[in-house]
Amino acid sequence: MGASWREMGRGLFDLLLPPRCLGCGTQVADPDALCPACFSGLAHITEPFCACCGLPFELGGEGEGERLCGACLGTPPLFSRARAVWRYDDASARLILGFKHADRLDSVPGFARWMARAGRALLAGDPVLVPVPLHRWRLFSRRYNQAAVLAQAIADAGDLDYRPLALVRRRATPSQGGLGRGARARNVQGAFVVVRPDEIAGRRVVLIDDVLTTGATANACARALLAAGATGVDVLTLARVSLEET
Repeated sequence: MGASWREMGRGLFDLLLPPRCLGCGTQVADPDALCPACFSGLAHITEPFCACCGLPFELGGEGEGERLCGACLGTPPLFSRARAVWRYDDASARLILGFKHADRLDSVPGFARWMARAGRALLAGDPVLVPVPLHRWRLFSRRYNQAAVLAQAIADAGDLDYRPLALVRRRATPSQGGLGRGARARNVQGAFVVVRPDEIAGRRVVLIDDVLTTGATANACARALLAAGATGVDVLTLARVSLEET
């Protein structure tokens, strides 16, 4: 009976305020969804991709699940695997920046659902979810940490362990925007520290963020988490930047 009333209530709500596309606002059939045009306009990441960092390969081939990109072969990252929903381009940037800077928190349920799908292998086996932290001054100005909001939604939907305070950013760092690979790595070197090691020691961590660019921030976080006793670190993001764009 309770479920029936909830379904009726939702049906009435959808009739009065029909679901809208998260991208363009067009009416859609289901809440927390994209219309066909917006969905097809996004560059969804599918195999083949690098088994480590998740970089999409332009050409397929045999043994796709074990292939590594040149960057991971040359300098393996500290994290084990990274996965993302989309390539970072103009279409995905509009969605992500609206969520990040324009209070589009209505996008979170859909984002979390797509991230959980892209990161199925990462989320299996009872990991602990940890968001990439903001420095307290940036958090104060922005009012919420987009990585923490995503991590909370993924954890709630999948009944996963979520530890938002285990990792902190101990110093403010300039924005990574516009910096090259080397400068990004130097910018975040030593910026993160685990303050609650008991929450992650002996556990595999899935680090949550909105965008993976060069992997500098993810590497800096992974270094701190591994030093505090994490057995491994994986990374799950909404989007990732292609190497040629970094």
